[in-house]
Amino acid sequence: MAAITAALVKDLREMTGAGMMDCKNALTESNGEIEAAVDWLRKKGLSKAAKKSDRVAAEGLVAVRTSGTRGIAIELNSETDFVARNADFQQLASSIASVAHSGGINDVEKLKEAGYPSGGKVADAIANSIATIGENMTLRRVAMLEVSAGAVGQYVHNAIGDGLGKIGVMVALESTGTADALNDLGRKIAMHVAAASPVALDASSVDAAVIEREKNVLREKNAGKPANVLEKIVESGLKTYFKEVCLLDQAYIHDPAKTVAQAVAEAAKTAGAPVALKGFVRFALGEGIEKQESDFAAEVAGMAR
Repeated sequence: MAAITAALVKDLREMTGAGMMDCKNALTESNGEIEAAVDWLRKKGLSKAAKKSDRVAAEGLVAVRTSGTRGIAIELNSETDFVARNADFQQLASSIASVAHSGGINDVEKLKEAGYPSGGKVADAIANSIATIGENMTLRRVAMLEVSAGAVGQYVHNAIGDGLGKIGVMVALESTGTADALNDLGRKIAMHVAAASPVALDASSVDAAVIEREKNVLREKNAGKPANVLEKIVESGLKTYFKEVCLLDQAYIHDPAKTVAQAVAEAAKTAGAPVALKGFVRFALGEGIEKQESDFAAEVAGMAR
């Protein structure tokens, strides 16, 4: 019998998109002949993944896992919302988030190579799910927040399961205060982030290119004014912009008379120690993905012809 090398298994995986163990079994059953192994996988329905890979996956789920001082958010995409409501898909998203959380993994490629609870790698589990469910799936992104002391709060909007939904938010609070008070504050601020969608923690965190673009807009809107007046308008306009998009400067949705920064400072009394809001992550499902628009009526008409 031919030797089943790791290189041979790798080649078969790249050709078919099937899981590592499935490729190894196929090569074993086919005496190491790769073309026969491809046919074996096709007969078993395990080579579907590669054929699905060019389809746009813009639906799916955001999964959030927080515990103590660490939080992880991942986005796992599918082609349709129907699959996102599938229990197996939900379990896959939840398990991947747990793997990332337990390993402190903050990189998509490293997460794909991490061990999956039921065996193999995370990448294998995704490929096997593609083959089983019949839709393209993509592990799009992962983010981690961690503090040395304190808590990472979370909120998932329209949750369909534990930590699963369309919008997932994490908020990192650094403090030696009581855990209950920090978790309550973290959840409230996470709800604020979900609703207000800030772009940065504070003015110093806003991307320089974004600030320059805002300046250009303000200059163009006020073209023709004297240079000294124009610069004052730009300066004032930026202050207004920062209040709208920077988390600490935004009006707190739970008490609009306060800014988020003021709400955090006041929470220190309840927590029993100073509290610092160190960062946040907001994942909205499918944001930035260009979805394919289809004309359903035209498709049906074409099939009829």
